[in-house]
Amino acid sequence: MSFRYDIALAAKMVEASYEIFRRPAAKNALTSSIKDKLDDRHVQAIFTKQNILIIPGSNSVADYVMFNLRALNFGGKKYRLNDELTEKWGAGNVVWHQGFMKHAKVIADWMKTKGHHPKFIMGHSLGAAATQILVRTHDVHGIAFAAPRVTRGVAVPAPASKCLCLNRDDDRVCDLPSSFQHLGEIHSGSGDKKFLRFDHKMARYKEMVAEQQRHHGLGTHWPG
Repeated sequence: MSFRYDIALAAKMVEASYEIFRRPAAKNALTSSIKDKLDDRHVQAIFTKQNILIIPGSNSVADYVMFNLRALNFGGKKYRLNDELTEKWGAGNVVWHQGFMKHAKVIADWMKTKGHHPKFIMGHSLGAAATQILVRTHDVHGIAFAAPRVTRGVAVPAPASKCLCLNRDDDRVCDLPSSFQHLGEIHSGSGDKKFLRFDHKMARYKEMVAEQQRHHGLGTHWPG
């Protein structure tokens, strides 16, 4: 039977993951669950004692534009997040966005070195891109908040994926890069407030989850 995770709790844990790196001395809802952390080459991730992989990313559209849509640097080599760069890696013949793939591979290599085997993956923004990729390559379920598009030419239809992509309809990042597609079952909607397609913060995704669960058919757990 597949491992299931509470969606609202996932939103809370992903939001808390940002503070783990911003304020290492402070304690939050995630602190006592941490087994290991990655903070290398602009890539951050947390592996919990429950074997959950949590991947923070960019918490604002400004961060996304200034960092994610310019250049990522891995091992001294720069990768631009544009529509031209693709690369094959992992399961099958899926063609991934090269910048997102390189980011995910840093996390995958770290987990392999440490002997970490995730049973569930979750992330936000750039971390949501990595989540979609690692769900596919590790064959586990996951939740991607504010998920950008990560692949093109996928043989298996996106809804068949084990990843749930939760995207606000007022978040422009979820439409990028325009010629790519998501790899997951997509649930899009809004929270109590709309922000003219520029609200990307994880706090707004917590609000979205609550609103969608109250009124718009989003379940309590993934997989449902």
